[in-house]
Formats: sequence, C-alpha cells, structure tokens
Amino acid sequence: MQSVVQAPASRPASLLSSFNRRISIAPMLDWTDRHYRYFMRRITRHALLYTEMVTTGAIIYGKGDYLGFHPEEHPLALQLGGSDPGAMAECALRAEALGYDEVNINVGCPSDRVKNGRFGACLMAEPATVADCVRAMRSAVNIPITVKCRIGIDDMDEYKHLDEFIQQVADGGCDTFIIHARKAWLQGLSPKENREIPPLMYDRVYLLKQQFPHLHVSINGGVKTLEEAALHLQQQDGVMIGREAYANPYLLARVDKLFFNDSRQVPSREEVVLQMLPYINEQVQQGARVWHIARHMLGLFQSQPGGRIWRRYLSQNGTRASDGSLLLDALEEMRKVRERDNSVELGENN
Repeated sequence: MQSVVQAPASRPASLLSSFNRRISIAPMLDWTDRHYRYFMRRITRHALLYTEMVTTGAIIYGKGDYLGFHPEEHPLALQLGGSDPGAMAECALRAEALGYDEVNINVGCPSDRVKNGRFGACLMAEPATVADCVRAMRSAVNIPITVKCRIGIDDMDEYKHLDEFIQQVADGGCDTFIIHARKAWLQGLSPKENREIPPLMYDRVYLLKQQFPHLHVSINGGVKTLEEAALHLQQQDGVMIGREAYANPYLLARVDKLFFNDSRQVPSREEVVLQMLPYINEQVQQGARVWHIARHMLGLFQSQPGGRIWRRYLSQNGTRASDGSLLLDALEEMRKVRERDNSVELGENN
C-alpha cells in the first residue's frame, strides 16, 4: 500500500528514549491487554509495558479500538505486526499521535497465523524487509522504533545469522533490540512449544551486546526472579519478563526500588486490590465485564496464605460479577480461611 505519512524535515540522530528500559513486561497475546496493563501500574510505576501485538490491518481497516489505553499506563509501547513499510509507518504515526512512547516491530512470534500474514518470526529470514520498515517508520515519527526478535529460526540458527540480521536492521536505523534467547521452529512446534522446547541460549545475546556495544539490547526468555534479572543486567542493558510477570504479578512490586531507584513505599497486595475498585466500576459503566479485568488478577496472591482461595473465588464467581465487590468478597473469603487456619494452629499448639 502507499503510505499517506508525510516525513518531517529532520530527525534526531538517535531515537533512544528518555525512559529507563532496565525492566519491561513482554507483549503477550490475549494477556497484556489494557486491563492487565492498568493493573500492573498499581504494582510498578516504571517498568516499560507493551501492548499485545496488533496488526497493521487491524489498525488501518478494523473497526475496534485497537490502540486505546489509559493515561496511567505510561511508559507504554505498541507492538506492531506487519511487513509493509508504508502500512507500518502509517500505524506508527497513529500511535505517536495517540501518545505511545515506542513502537516495537514483532519479529519473534512463531504462530502459523502470524507467519501466513508475513510478519513475526518468519521476518528473521527477511532482514532487508525489517530494515525497510524501520526506515519508513523512523521517517514518519519521533518516538523510538524497536525490534523484538528470536536468536534464530529453523535451520537459520547459527550466531552468524543473528549477527547478520541485527547488523542489517541496525543499518536501517534501529538502535534498540529485545532478543528472546530461544530460536523458533516455524515447522513442527506450536507457539506454546516454541516458548518451552528450544533451549535458552543467553550466551548468544551476551555476545551480541559485546559485538554491538552501541546498541541497546534487552534479553527475554525464562526469567522468573528479580535476582535472575539482576544477573542479566550485569551484561545487558535491559531485561524483559514475560509469563512470570503474568502468573505472579506481585513479583514486580520490588522492581521500582531495586532497578529504578524509587524509594516510595510498595503497596501491599490488599492495597492493590482496593486501588483497582474505582477502575473496575468505571469500566463496567463503559460496558466492560468484570471478569475481563479480574482474570488478570488471579495470580496476585500466588504463594501466599489463602492464594488458592482467591483464585478459586474469582474463577467461580467472576463471570457473574457486576461490579468490584467481587474483589472485596474474595478478600473476605481469604480472611475467613486465614482466621480458621490460625485458630486450628493455635489449638494444636495448646
């Protein structure tokens, strides 16, 4: 398609953003929607958040509000799926106009649907196409244009292939890369299997940073603790946390203090719940369903006394809930169980 974007007269030499990228939460399809992102902002003020991947076709031709977000979600990046430079530039321009802090090109998703649309991980075999997209997008906007990719695909899995891809895309103007430290098998493995079966090769991402010290490189894949994140940051510019940030969201509660020098008090899990109530009731008035928000909160009390009760209560009652009282009732159920367990423990010790 022909781009309708008019390029500004000049661009800054570097588009590295002013916000700190040390910790980010990965874009995850069906998970990192606007409700999840608002919820995570109750836990961390600084970690960079990403949208789910949105395709250029959905943005340009779709009728849904694919780019909507709450002002409190910043810093926020749009992850974009596509391979046509004109369409990518048009979508980047729309994202910038709405206030996004970054647009990220998806060169890592291995699903068949993505591959058939000629975007995602299959584009690792087309570095020239990715570079052309970066050039077109950079000519259209001032916000950073970044790339998230794998360390390789199928039989193109030697380090030299990754090196050549990064070099060519960097020559197109990209100075920020997020590398999922697994290769992707586009034939024979499902998207879920591609997140688990190919081995993690952190050493290749470390080597990449050594070879391209002028680039900003974040590592992604398999990070489950903040201690692991700190170790990666000894050799990388940033760490992206994926599934663990969803399954155990309160893991991010210490991120602001440990990695962003923010000394403000960390909210308790219960305080996070109470902070979500006005948002839920506001969203319900706008037509949202309570469960579409509460489902993202199932893991808030992971590994805590009563955590199983919390998950079970939300799961069993969430689809019927009509307002934020669902969360208050779940907290009350947890309190009852804790008090009962404490009474039993005291009785056994007497």
